[in-house]
Amino acid sequence: MFVLLLLGYGAKALRYPGELRAEFNHPVRISFFPAISISALLLSIAFLHVQPVWSQAMWWGGITLHLVFTVVIMSSWIHHTHYQIQHSTPAWFIPVVGNILVPIAGMTHGSPEISWFFFSVGLVFWIVLLTVMMNRFFFHPPVPAKLLPTLFILIAPPAVGFLSYLALDGGVIDNFARVLFYVALFTTLLLFYQIPQFRKVPFFMSWWAYSFPLAAITIASLTMGSKIGSSFLIGLGGALLALTSALIALLVVLTLKAIGDGKVFIPE
Repeated sequence: MFVLLLLGYGAKALRYPGELRAEFNHPVRISFFPAISISALLLSIAFLHVQPVWSQAMWWGGITLHLVFTVVIMSSWIHHTHYQIQHSTPAWFIPVVGNILVPIAGMTHGSPEISWFFFSVGLVFWIVLLTVMMNRFFFHPPVPAKLLPTLFILIAPPAVGFLSYLALDGGVIDNFARVLFYVALFTTLLLFYQIPQFRKVPFFMSWWAYSFPLAAITIASLTMGSKIGSSFLIGLGGALLALTSALIALLVVLTLKAIGDGKVFIPE
């Protein structure tokens, strides 16, 4: 699927370069470009113990591309001429906080200092952008319905940060690891409390924003539960695994239906 999407977008870039430039200059869409490099990093984790050579190649490619995206996109934020607070959404976490994912495979590939570099960038700017997001949520108009599912991205930084920190720290559950995990758990609870609002949102492709964060808190819960011997957290992780699996299956069905109904690949 990753290769198909990559080829499809590559063909679009070649045929319609003006559309590519417009998307990269868009204050919201620009944040989704680093999903390419994050996908490579996720695949490097998936292949870690199956095809180590492939894993390492995707890891190096992923971190190189993601560093470029981080620098370019942060520079556009600093020297912006058209951004407004309403343009800020949790999708802004993707280019910068996505760096926090690097150590999960990076430590196995023998790159501790590189892993610490990316983890440090992701962690510090998570706090910075979280402050921006809270200001936007508390004091400005609500996030548009189409982007409301991206609120689930708030779960990902502490959940993935917890897993990355364990990789960096030899799998030890210390106090900082607990802080990361329980912030992720609270954020999940906070968003689940708002399910009535999420249920009002009709299907958009942005619904896929539910999947990765739920997968991250699922793995974090199972990992934390096994590390500290908590049957509650292991049970919670199992329930989240069932929920996430069912959700992804539903998203596949709804996406195919939307494509069949002609509701995808249309101008906004």
